Amino acid sequence: MSKPMETPGAQNMRRSLQVLRVLGAHHEEGLAVNEVVALTQLERSTAHRLLTCLVEEQFAERDAATRRYRLGLEAMRLGFASLKRAPLLASYQPVLQRLARISEDTVFLLARQGDYTVCLAREDGAFPVKIFSTRVGDIRPLGIGVGGLAMLSGAPDDEIARIRTQHAPAFDAAGLTPSQISKVIARTRRTGYAELVDTVTQGVGGVGAVIPTTGAPFAAISIAAIKPRMGAARRAELGQLLVSTLNGGG
Repeated sequence: MSKPMETPGAQNMRRSLQVLRVLGAHHEEGLAVNEVVALTQLERSTAHRLLTCLVEEQFAERDAATRRYRLGLEAMRLGFASLKRAPLLASYQPVLQRLARISEDTVFLLARQGDYTVCLAREDGAFPVKIFSTRVGDIRPLGIGVGGLAMLSGAPDDEIARIRTQHAPAFDAAGLTPSQISKVIARTRRTGYAELVDTVTQGVGGVGAVIPTTGAPFAAISIAAIKPRMGAARRAELGQLLVSTLNGGG
């Protein structure tokens, strides 16, 4: 079979896409420059130039400590945009609507991508005070926010420690110290749902639970409301509602 004709003048674009593909295939562990060179067969100077450009445009990120490259936020935004018509959203939109109707509060659908979560959808309940701290398309490090915390709780302890260390400024800003994270993770694993108050946004509380899957958790649903509506008893009630609903009992 003859090789298809390549578009003239697009060589740099093809090389950039080649680098993005290998970064995507090795996003979790990241790649050093020499590994990118080996996987793409590009000259080292070319690979380094392309990686530098991708970092500048936020399609890649470079870990300052390990000097390894991963996909950046802009690459993730493109992937998340494609999820808006994905089966996950179609399957769980009725669930979001039902939970919003029952709770009268704001319900979110979140998905994991590497070390981050993205908000894929939200449904507002009838309560007049809405939560606008999270909007569709918002991206946060995994564990910052109650839905992301629910997903983080399903990860191995060494991965949790790595993510907490790698994204320490975001966790510190949310008041989630290593000891606090350990306590919250243990409680989430015990109850089946995560709960947070006054972390990402002061005066807001919420609960979240993962969507059951055979592998590592990749999606979660959370319910958020102003703090006066999220006392301990109501968090427990809504957390149990989430777990029951997502496990087919609600």
